[in-house]
Amino acid sequence: MTAPRHAAHLAQLNVATLRYPLDDPRVAPFVDMLDPVNAAADGAPGFVWRLVEDGAADATGLRPAGEDVIVNLSVWETQEALWDFAYRSGHLEVMRRRREWFARHVEAHMVLWWVPAGHLPTVGEAMERLADLRANGPSPRAFTFASSYSEAEAEAAPHLQAAPPTV
Repeated sequence: MTAPRHAAHLAQLNVATLRYPLDDPRVAPFVDMLDPVNAAADGAPGFVWRLVEDGAADATGLRPAGEDVIVNLSVWETQEALWDFAYRSGHLEVMRRRREWFARHVEAHMVLWWVPAGHLPTVGEAMERLADLRANGPSPRAFTFASSYSEAEAEAAPHLQAAPPTV
């Protein structure tokens, strides 16, 4: 993890429903891209942290959203840094080919939110943010690139930062 330069960092969760098991030859091109894309993320300007499974190089073995759903959870210094990595790097090739390996989602599959610098979100926290976005739409608590909120807007709505009470 890099040293914090900002009071808050941007967390992101992306979930993807596999069309085939990870060991299926039809998914091999995606699996082959994992290490180089993750290495590019790790070295990208503004990268802070990404979730990896204990003893693994990535998080593909973690299945908190279902057996056929993989997750990507990371933290970035700024929204611009994440955007640049996602859409202006080798990661874009994975995005262009995603329909080969992943089912089309009918509901939100990616969520962004601000966290205090130094905080590493848990998978549970990330799944709660995604559920909030799906249930309530974009807000300073859970948003997307298309409906983003600044760090200042999120700080101005601190009551939205706390997780909703569970019943």
